[in-house]
Amino acid sequence: MTQFINKKEHIVTEAIDGLLLRSGSKLARLDGYPHIKVVLRQDWDKSQVALISGGGSGHEPAHPGFVGKGMLTAAVCGEVFASPSVEAVFSAIVAVTGTAGCLLIVKNYTGDRLNFGLAAEKAIALGFRVNMVIVGDDIALPDLAQPRGIAGTLFVHKIAGAMSENGENLESITKTAANVAENTKSIGMSLDTCTVPGSPKEERVQKGYAELGLGIHGEPGFETFVYKNAKQAVSVMLEKLAPIPGETYVVLLNNLGGLSVLEMSILCKEILESPFAENFEYIIGPESLMTAIDMRGFSISICPLKVANKQLLTASCAPTMWPGCQRIDPIVIVDLPKTNTSFETEPSENKDTEDLIKKCCEALIRSEVDLNALDAKSGDGDTGSTVASAGRSIISALPKLPLADNAKLYKAIGQELSQVMGGSSGVLLAIFFIAVGEAIDNGLSMTDALKSGLEKVQYVGGASPGDRTMIDALKPALDKLDDGFEAAAVAARQGANYTSMITKAKAGRSSYVNEKQLKGNNDPGAEAVAILFEFLNSLKNSE
Repeated sequence: MTQFINKKEHIVTEAIDGLLLRSGSKLARLDGYPHIKVVLRQDWDKSQVALISGGGSGHEPAHPGFVGKGMLTAAVCGEVFASPSVEAVFSAIVAVTGTAGCLLIVKNYTGDRLNFGLAAEKAIALGFRVNMVIVGDDIALPDLAQPRGIAGTLFVHKIAGAMSENGENLESITKTAANVAENTKSIGMSLDTCTVPGSPKEERVQKGYAELGLGIHGEPGFETFVYKNAKQAVSVMLEKLAPIPGETYVVLLNNLGGLSVLEMSILCKEILESPFAENFEYIIGPESLMTAIDMRGFSISICPLKVANKQLLTASCAPTMWPGCQRIDPIVIVDLPKTNTSFETEPSENKDTEDLIKKCCEALIRSEVDLNALDAKSGDGDTGSTVASAGRSIISALPKLPLADNAKLYKAIGQELSQVMGGSSGVLLAIFFIAVGEAIDNGLSMTDALKSGLEKVQYVGGASPGDRTMIDALKPALDKLDDGFEAAAVAARQGANYTSMITKAKAGRSSYVNEKQLKGNNDPGAEAVAILFEFLNSLKNSE
């Protein structure tokens, strides 16, 4: 996979320099590139206990992104997924450790344990006070004698950082950090493996499957299963984490690098509405905190609040990468403002009208996949979903619509579309239906009222025939409507097909798309209009 990098051998040093350049001079690095890659606080005076963590790169923002007042004093960075050298760790210890001593916070991987451990011994031999806490929070492999350290390590960073900032001594910080590490549990899940720069990607996870318990370096998990949805994924993970009934926890939701903000918010909602929600009092994230480059996955970490002190978790800290620890509260719902509009009407019944509207909406719903596929070629691929969503909403609203009064009905449909249909198409269709209702109120025939609605849409939207929009199908259809549905359907289809030859759109989202993508593809809005008129004609012929 192509990545935005320069040379593979410069990835880590260039990424560190990018972090330093935007730090506002709050961070610095030790001289020693490329072998020694240590990020440290500029404001550090060695009067408090120093906190050092680190490991292989590729987990950004961990660990250099959490260097700053209230968290880490320094971070030692290795190459991608490779432990830093003993010399690099030793240099960091010597650079930041004063008489108060230093705590090394180490994830439980053999390379990290050995290199940090040997560096600590070298420093101790020179008279430095150095302790080490090893974090092994990953519960994915329960029979593993040495569980891996993953995102739960960040609890230790934050709590130990706050303690150091408060001036507590090395022994107290070490004891608390070890207790937090021992009581923290984490597990990860992904839909795909990560892409290590300069290496071929391992296509291990089959499409439609998820892998549970894979490591932050792309190590295989212990279980692969058929993926259904976010709720299922969260449920499986929380069952493994098994919060103790009656115990309250802080939960950390970590993006492993490749999930969108939208997906992470949905996962957050699923955690906080799960059967275990009553166990969670505070949350960190959802955010990218300890990633695996671009892995399409996430991890959940939990720690009992009786171990993870609330005051230490919520204390302010300098690193901007830290999202904060938020108390979990119920959703607050504010009442809609009460307004008096001309569209508020009493529902009325008309069985024929109700059946017609429902059938038309169902026809558009059936076209969802095809319209999305068409829109993907010239837009953002959501026309079918937008139209189908509007159709479902109109069907749901049928019991409250004034079906016996056409003028009021069109206005009510316009009002409904303005509330439920997204994008410019929703606004334009709302304008169309409201204008049609007004025209009927003013005594125009149905055909003339529909044409009046189209004129209003053209005026407000600024599109004309030939601009490659739904108007290219709607206008010819309405011009032929007095000749019957068959003539209107033929005109709509001809108009929709004509848009495939228009390679320069002058309005709508297609105006941002190049000629190559437009050529040979109907405009999805015009196609939806053609589908609707063809369906109306088929209904007429079946009577």
